[in-house]
Amino acid sequence: MNKLTMSRTGPLLCCLWGSLVCGGFLEYDQNVLVPHDWTDMGRVNPEEELRLTFALKQQNVAILEDMLMKVSDPDSPLYGKHMSLEEVSRLMRPSAETQKVVGCWLQSQGIRDCHTVHTQDFLQCSMSAEQAERLLPGSRFHRYISENNSVLRSSAPYSVPDEVHPHLDFVGGVHRFPPKSQDLTHGSSHSERSEPGLHLGVTPTILRQRYNLSTSDVGAASNNSQAVAQFLEQFYHPADLSEFMSLFGQSFLHHSAVERVVGTQGGGKAGLEASLDVEYIMSTGANISTWVFSNAGRHESQEPFLQWMLLLSNMSALPWVHTISYGDDEDSLSAAYMTRINTEFLKSGVRGISLLFASGDSGAGCRHMGKENAFRPSFPASSPYVTTVGGTSFKNPFKLTEEVTDYISGGGFSNVFKMPDYQASAVDAYLKTVGSSLPPQSYYSPTGRAYPDISALSDNYWVVTNRIPIPWVSGTSASTPVVGGMLSLINDQRLLKGLPVLGFLNPRLYKLQGLGLFDVTDGCHLSCLDEEVQGKGFCAAPSWDPVTGWGTPYYPELLTALLN
Repeated sequence: MNKLTMSRTGPLLCCLWGSLVCGGFLEYDQNVLVPHDWTDMGRVNPEEELRLTFALKQQNVAILEDMLMKVSDPDSPLYGKHMSLEEVSRLMRPSAETQKVVGCWLQSQGIRDCHTVHTQDFLQCSMSAEQAERLLPGSRFHRYISENNSVLRSSAPYSVPDEVHPHLDFVGGVHRFPPKSQDLTHGSSHSERSEPGLHLGVTPTILRQRYNLSTSDVGAASNNSQAVAQFLEQFYHPADLSEFMSLFGQSFLHHSAVERVVGTQGGGKAGLEASLDVEYIMSTGANISTWVFSNAGRHESQEPFLQWMLLLSNMSALPWVHTISYGDDEDSLSAAYMTRINTEFLKSGVRGISLLFASGDSGAGCRHMGKENAFRPSFPASSPYVTTVGGTSFKNPFKLTEEVTDYISGGGFSNVFKMPDYQASAVDAYLKTVGSSLPPQSYYSPTGRAYPDISALSDNYWVVTNRIPIPWVSGTSASTPVVGGMLSLINDQRLLKGLPVLGFLNPRLYKLQGLGLFDVTDGCHLSCLDEEVQGKGFCAAPSWDPVTGWGTPYYPELLTALLN
């Protein structure tokens, strides 16, 4: 982060603020209810330090979106002509007026310890709780604890003055409790049909056999790299990775150590999530330099996911593929927050970065609204500007059989974001094909962004964590790094041939219409346990579907298709 000094002299001495008049709520639709698993410990001391993030309004968002589609569409003359961070910064930088108004507002309240990012569209400022509550009328900061986590948040909405309102998207660190980590050990969805067979769970060797990766399918390009991002006190241990590779990586060339950790790596117990992500992106994306973005969120007023986004806006050199096993319910987040995060995804995609998010482990989800229920989409899985990865299982979990839907695989339709053009025909074909077997339309929005886009095995993995091999680890947290590693291998071949990296994959993926993928057509995922849908959400079907997307990778054909 770049230091921004709020001085009493110079260009920021340009306005005089009297009493701060409430101009309106930036996030009027933000869910401010305290999750049931967090305990309110009372108001914080007025001198307690907070660190809040101010998202300044950006310029030329529509131009950036148009540019993303052009550099991501293989039929466009601009395909692969990605932008640099500096070019993105020049295009998106907030106006001089926005920077001036927000800077003066903060300075008028004595807030001078601020840092900005390269693109100058975020300000991260330290202040006391008393200053924060004066700055953001309506806010009341309390300390909340859940298990070993502690955060400072306001359960009341905040507002900003009239003069400032048009210049900010949201203020981070006020709302949004960290979501709970997924349960990765739900076991086999087909355990009642299990019988001994060719393997005792998914390992790198099994993945390579199923997806047709040869021993020579490993990285070789010196300018290639991949990354995973970790949140919520999740850490990997280098010793676990080394032991995992010694146990399961004997048949292919690989790295046994992470190239770089960005952030603070914890010294406590390793997290199952972090171990899973690192071990499996380095198994399919074998012999490729791997980074770990560690966003523990130890400073209690930070939002770890937002911290990660700020890092992407402040680093000119980044890995080409990032996989993230993180999500929250759409209805728990404000539209302003999600829209701004979408813009950050645009900025990454136009730079040639592929962002892969897990689709979630709750099927279609379920939101209870009085006497009525509705499906519950997850964000960022529902973002139009990321590639979302769903989950599958072996039909016989102990044999290399065809794949079926993993009943937990997240999927459905966004209630916030409209369906992007790149997927409209595929989704329309699905809706017409399955017809009367669809859930009632009161449960979902058929015109919203549909997800996932692609899938991989998400059931019954072996993971080494805290030096112990653990079986039966499951979730789309597994399928996402598996797909990410294979896209890194394809990037590797493209780089060796002097071609640009894949970048934002979806426009090209949907034009392939399933080429290079195993089509998954069997199984449904879970949803609301009510009389109307009886626990069933959407079901897999030929071609694209909102449970497994286009299916799972058949690597040799997918490589050929994406090298053309």
